Amino acid sequence: MIDELKGMPFFYGTDPKVLEYLIQEKQIYTRSYNKNATVHEQNKECCTMDVVSSGKLVAYSLASNGSESIVFEFDVGAIIGANLLFGDQNLYPMNIYSTSDCVLLHISKYGIEELLKEYGFVMKFVQSLSANSQGMNQKIAMYTQKSLRENIKNYLLALSAQQNSSSIFLPTTKKQLADYFGVQRPSLFRELKRMKGEDLIEIANKKITIKF
Repeated sequence: MIDELKGMPFFYGTDPKVLEYLIQEKQIYTRSYNKNATVHEQNKECCTMDVVSSGKLVAYSLASNGSESIVFEFDVGAIIGANLLFGDQNLYPMNIYSTSDCVLLHISKYGIEELLKEYGFVMKFVQSLSANSQGMNQKIAMYTQKSLRENIKNYLLALSAQQNSSSIFLPTTKKQLADYFGVQRPSLFRELKRMKGEDLIEIANKKITIKF
Protein backbone atom coordinates (compact mmCIF):
# COMPACT_ATOMS: atom_id res chain seq x y z
CA MET A 1 0.00 0.00 0.00
CA ILE A 2 2.86 2.39 0.72
CA ASP A 3 3.84 2.52 -2.97
CA GLU A 4 0.24 3.34 -3.89
CA LEU A 5 0.17 6.20 -1.38
CA LYS A 6 3.47 7.61 -2.62
CA GLY A 7 1.93 7.82 -6.08
CA MET A 8 -1.05 9.86 -4.91
CA PRO A 9 -0.66 13.65 -5.34
CA PHE A 10 -2.32 14.11 -1.95
CA PHE A 11 0.73 12.58 -0.24
CA TYR A 12 3.49 14.22 -2.24
CA GLY A 13 5.98 15.61 0.27
CA THR A 14 4.74 13.42 3.14
CA ASP A 15 7.40 11.44 5.00
CA PRO A 16 7.04 7.76 3.91
CA LYS A 17 7.91 6.67 7.45
CA VAL A 18 4.83 8.46 8.76
CA LEU A 19 2.68 6.73 6.16
CA GLU A 20 4.20 3.33 6.98
CA TYR A 21 3.54 3.85 10.70
CA LEU A 22 -0.10 4.82 10.12
CA ILE A 23 -0.64 1.84 7.83
CA GLN A 24 0.82 -0.54 10.43
CA GLU A 25 -1.43 0.98 13.09
CA LYS A 26 -4.43 0.59 10.77
CA GLN A 27 -5.05 4.32 10.84
CA ILE A 28 -4.86 4.24 7.04
CA TYR A 29 -6.59 1.43 5.19
CA THR A 30 -8.40 0.75 1.91
CA ARG A 31 -11.84 -0.70 1.37
CA SER A 32 -13.67 -1.76 -1.79
CA TYR A 33 -17.33 -0.99 -2.48
CA ASN A 34 -19.63 -2.38 -5.13
CA LYS A 35 -21.67 -0.20 -7.46
CA ASN A 36 -24.73 1.37 -5.77
CA ALA A 37 -23.39 0.66 -2.26
CA THR A 38 -24.19 3.22 0.43
CA VAL A 39 -20.76 4.25 1.70
CA HIS A 40 -21.91 6.82 4.28
CA GLU A 41 -25.43 7.31 5.60
CA GLN A 42 -27.00 10.68 6.32
CA ASN A 43 -26.72 11.73 10.00
CA LYS A 44 -24.04 9.11 10.74
CA GLU A 45 -20.84 10.28 12.45
CA CYS A 46 -17.88 11.09 10.22
CA CYS A 47 -14.92 9.13 11.62
CA THR A 48 -12.53 9.13 8.65
CA MET A 49 -11.38 11.29 5.79
CA ASP A 50 -11.63 9.35 2.53
CA VAL A 51 -9.65 9.61 -0.69
CA VAL A 52 -11.20 8.11 -3.82
CA SER A 53 -8.62 5.68 -5.25
CA SER A 54 -10.86 4.39 -8.05
CA GLY A 55 -14.45 4.67 -9.19
CA LYS A 56 -17.05 7.39 -8.68
CA LEU A 57 -19.45 8.38 -5.89
CA VAL A 58 -22.17 10.96 -5.34
CA ALA A 59 -23.62 12.73 -2.33
CA TYR A 60 -27.37 13.22 -2.56
CA SER A 61 -30.21 14.63 -0.52
CA LEU A 62 -33.61 12.95 -0.40
CA ALA A 63 -36.71 15.12 -0.56
CA SER A 64 -39.97 14.31 1.26
CA ASN A 65 -41.52 13.18 -2.05
CA GLY A 66 -38.75 10.63 -2.50
CA SER A 67 -36.84 12.44 -5.25
CA GLU A 68 -33.06 12.60 -5.12
CA SER A 69 -30.96 15.71 -5.67
CA ILE A 70 -27.27 15.15 -6.36
CA VAL A 71 -25.21 17.72 -4.50
CA PHE A 72 -21.64 16.51 -5.05
CA GLU A 73 -19.84 14.10 -7.36
CA PHE A 74 -16.57 12.48 -6.32
CA ASP A 75 -14.08 11.22 -8.93
CA VAL A 76 -10.63 9.67 -8.49
CA GLY A 77 -8.50 11.81 -6.18
CA ALA A 78 -11.49 13.53 -4.57
CA ILE A 79 -11.67 13.93 -0.78
CA ILE A 80 -14.69 13.06 1.36
CA GLY A 81 -15.21 14.14 4.97
CA ALA A 82 -12.30 16.58 5.37
CA ASN A 83 -14.72 19.39 6.25
CA LEU A 84 -16.60 17.27 8.80
CA LEU A 85 -13.98 15.29 10.70
CA PHE A 86 -12.99 17.98 13.21
CA GLY A 87 -16.31 19.82 13.45
CA ASP A 88 -18.64 19.93 16.43
CA GLN A 89 -21.43 18.75 14.13
CA ASN A 90 -19.49 15.96 12.43
CA LEU A 91 -22.47 14.11 10.95
CA TYR A 92 -22.82 13.43 7.25
CA PRO A 93 -25.47 15.90 6.00
CA MET A 94 -26.47 13.57 3.15
CA ASN A 95 -26.09 10.03 1.86
CA ILE A 96 -23.02 9.07 -0.18
CA TYR A 97 -23.14 6.08 -2.49
CA SER A 98 -21.02 4.61 -5.25
CA THR A 99 -22.13 4.96 -8.86
CA SER A 100 -19.53 2.38 -9.92
CA ASP A 101 -17.30 -0.18 -8.23
CA CYS A 102 -14.84 1.87 -6.23
CA VAL A 103 -11.97 1.76 -3.74
CA LEU A 104 -11.62 4.31 -0.95
CA LEU A 105 -8.61 5.09 1.16
CA HIS A 106 -9.83 5.73 4.72
CA ILE A 107 -7.76 7.81 7.15
CA SER A 108 -8.76 8.02 10.82
CA LYS A 109 -9.00 11.26 12.77
CA TYR A 110 -5.80 10.31 14.62
CA GLY A 111 -4.14 9.61 11.28
CA ILE A 112 -5.08 13.06 9.98
CA GLU A 113 -3.76 14.66 13.17
CA GLU A 114 -0.40 12.95 12.61
CA LEU A 115 -0.32 13.85 8.92
CA LEU A 116 -1.08 17.50 9.70
CA LYS A 117 2.40 17.66 11.24
CA GLU A 118 3.70 17.25 7.68
CA TYR A 119 3.84 20.58 5.78
CA GLY A 120 3.25 18.99 2.38
CA PHE A 121 0.11 17.26 3.61
CA VAL A 122 -1.17 20.43 5.29
CA MET A 123 -1.22 22.29 1.98
CA LYS A 124 -3.13 19.49 0.22
CA PHE A 125 -5.57 19.29 3.15
CA VAL A 126 -6.25 23.05 3.01
CA GLN A 127 -6.72 22.87 -0.75
CA SER A 128 -9.29 20.08 -0.35
CA LEU A 129 -11.22 22.15 2.21
CA SER A 130 -11.18 25.09 -0.19
CA ALA A 131 -12.39 22.93 -3.09
CA ASN A 132 -15.28 21.56 -1.00
CA SER A 133 -16.26 25.08 0.02
CA GLN A 134 -16.18 26.30 -3.58
CA GLY A 135 -18.30 23.35 -4.69
CA MET A 136 -20.89 24.10 -2.03
CA ASN A 137 -20.97 27.78 -3.00
CA GLN A 138 -21.58 26.83 -6.63
CA LYS A 139 -24.47 24.59 -5.60
CA ILE A 140 -26.00 27.32 -3.45
CA ALA A 141 -25.77 29.72 -6.39
CA MET A 142 -27.38 27.12 -8.65
CA TYR A 143 -30.34 26.55 -6.35
CA THR A 144 -30.96 30.16 -5.33
CA GLN A 145 -29.83 32.53 -8.06
CA LYS A 146 -30.11 30.99 -11.52
CA SER A 147 -32.92 29.65 -13.64
CA LEU A 148 -32.93 26.05 -14.86
CA ARG A 149 -32.04 27.25 -18.36
CA GLU A 150 -29.05 29.21 -17.07
CA ASN A 151 -27.87 26.17 -15.13
CA ILE A 152 -28.25 23.93 -18.21
CA LYS A 153 -26.35 26.39 -20.41
CA ASN A 154 -23.53 26.74 -17.89
CA TYR A 155 -23.32 22.96 -17.53
CA LEU A 156 -23.23 22.41 -21.29
CA LEU A 157 -20.61 25.12 -21.80
CA ALA A 158 -18.41 23.54 -19.12
CA LEU A 159 -18.72 20.14 -20.84
CA SER A 160 -17.98 21.77 -24.20
CA ALA A 161 -14.75 23.25 -22.82
CA GLN A 162 -13.84 19.94 -21.22
CA GLN A 163 -14.52 17.90 -24.38
CA ASN A 164 -13.18 20.64 -26.68
CA SER A 165 -16.20 20.44 -28.95
CA SER A 166 -19.58 22.10 -29.48
CA SER A 167 -21.04 18.60 -29.89
CA ILE A 168 -20.82 17.00 -26.46
CA PHE A 169 -21.73 13.69 -24.90
CA LEU A 170 -23.51 13.67 -21.55
CA PRO A 171 -21.52 11.67 -18.98
CA THR A 172 -24.71 10.87 -17.04
CA THR A 173 -28.28 9.80 -17.71
CA LYS A 174 -30.92 12.51 -17.99
CA LYS A 175 -32.37 11.21 -14.69
CA GLN A 176 -29.01 11.83 -13.02
CA LEU A 177 -28.79 15.22 -14.71
CA ALA A 178 -32.21 16.17 -13.36
CA ASP A 179 -31.05 15.13 -9.89
CA TYR A 180 -27.93 17.23 -10.35
CA PHE A 181 -30.02 20.32 -11.09
CA GLY A 182 -32.41 19.51 -8.26
CA VAL A 183 -35.48 19.24 -10.51
CA GLN A 184 -37.86 16.51 -11.67
CA ARG A 185 -37.17 14.78 -14.99
CA PRO A 186 -40.27 16.27 -16.71
CA SER A 187 -39.04 19.78 -15.85
CA LEU A 188 -35.62 19.07 -17.37
CA PHE A 189 -37.14 17.47 -20.47
CA ARG A 190 -39.52 20.42 -21.00
CA GLU A 191 -36.67 22.93 -20.78
CA LEU A 192 -34.46 20.92 -23.15
CA LYS A 193 -37.39 20.70 -25.59
CA ARG A 194 -37.90 24.48 -25.39
CA MET A 195 -34.19 25.08 -26.01
CA LYS A 196 -34.30 22.75 -29.01
CA GLY A 197 -37.42 24.52 -30.33
CA GLU A 198 -35.60 27.86 -30.05
CA ASP A 199 -32.70 26.38 -32.04
CA LEU A 200 -30.30 26.70 -29.09
CA ILE A 201 -29.38 23.01 -29.06
CA GLU A 202 -29.74 19.80 -31.03
CA ILE A 203 -30.34 16.54 -29.14
CA ALA A 204 -29.62 12.98 -30.23
CA ASN A 205 -29.82 10.65 -27.23
CA LYS A 206 -26.76 11.54 -25.09
CA LYS A 207 -25.26 13.80 -27.76
CA ILE A 208 -26.08 17.50 -27.53
CA THR A 209 -24.88 20.10 -30.01
CA ILE A 210 -24.62 23.63 -28.63
CA LYS A 211 -25.80 26.41 -30.96
CA PHE A 212 -25.93 29.34 -28.56
